Amino acid sequence: MRRFTFVFLLLVGIVSSPVKADLKWQFETDGRVYSTPLIAGDRIYFGSGDHRFYAVKKETGEQDWSFETGGAVHSSAAIKGDLLYFGSADGHLYALNKNSGELVWKFASGGERIYGLWDYYLSSPAVDNNTVYWGSGDGHLYAVDAATGDLRWKYDTGDIVHASPVIDEDKVYFGGFDGRMYAVAKDDGALAWVFRTVGATYFPKGEIQKAALVEDGVVYFGSRDYNIYALDAETGRGKWNLKQPRGWITATPVEYAGNVYFGTSDAHLFYSVDKNNGTVNWTIPLSMRVYGAATVDRGLVYFGTFDGKVLGVDHLTGETKWQFQTESSKRNYHSVFDEKGEFKEGFVLYGADNETPEKMIHALGSVLSRPVIKDGVIYFGSSDGHLYSVRLP
Repeated sequence: MRRFTFVFLLLVGIVSSPVKADLKWQFETDGRVYSTPLIAGDRIYFGSGDHRFYAVKKETGEQDWSFETGGAVHSSAAIKGDLLYFGSADGHLYALNKNSGELVWKFASGGERIYGLWDYYLSSPAVDNNTVYWGSGDGHLYAVDAATGDLRWKYDTGDIVHASPVIDEDKVYFGGFDGRMYAVAKDDGALAWVFRTVGATYFPKGEIQKAALVEDGVVYFGSRDYNIYALDAETGRGKWNLKQPRGWITATPVEYAGNVYFGTSDAHLFYSVDKNNGTVNWTIPLSMRVYGAATVDRGLVYFGTFDGKVLGVDHLTGETKWQFQTESSKRNYHSVFDEKGEFKEGFVLYGADNETPEKMIHALGSVLSRPVIKDGVIYFGSSDGHLYSVRLP
């Protein structure tokens, strides 16, 4: 049975100027929620690790319907007309009626694969005109008919494609775990250019895990080689790259007011960088990783962290103006962190056993979902299995 709670709870964020975080409602699933919620009309659509895709009422969090697949749904959805599209770890791309949740068609890839413990996301489909573009663990980018699910073309990279495709003008841009960024013609999949990341000592492939940002003729993306890259969208030639000290750059960058914003993995930093030349404006230290993309609203940059928090920081200074902490994080925080917010004595993040500390981190209600803001309310998923709806000040 799926459950929802409708509550109003005042929480004081631990920020320089305390701001009340007003929890509107939370919807519970039986698995982790990494996907970014999609708002369309009066509903919110999202997937969960419990193998289900959900439609809930935006105002109350009540469930309208759910659809069960054969695998975790860590793909975000796309919508066109009455159809919505998402991928599942069962290796299928699904098209459902957005009102009823009834299956219209499903397309079978060659099967899914997971790259490793930290490969949390699946490729999310993108729709353009009457074509759906979607990446798969079988190494292909697929283009299928949006109405029927019939294959139009596919492009083989030879390695896992979990980064979501991005459509801009006549091209589709996507990266893969082979460490390459591709630009292909959206009509027939013909290769326009390919760019190979530099790589790093322990990550020579320079894997690309998430979607690029394509903005004003430039392709921005992060890599497991610790770099963020900016390429010319037409030619694939480099404009600039920034290598930060350590840790992957998994999160898709977001652009605002001439800058790009993104978080890092093991460096535990969040960056503001000049989009034209890669000059660092500021960084802020964090207690944990950032994998999800940020969202900007009224000058504040909102992003989730693995320690179960969502922060809203000033885009000019990085100063924290707003904070929400999940109940899971409050309850379990000191199983991982000490009073100073540092890893407690005896907690080893990367050692002989990686799975146990990773489970402890996710028990904090990690936020890998990109927050979405609509009408003064922020929505995001969490590893504690909930979709959250929180009023902003």
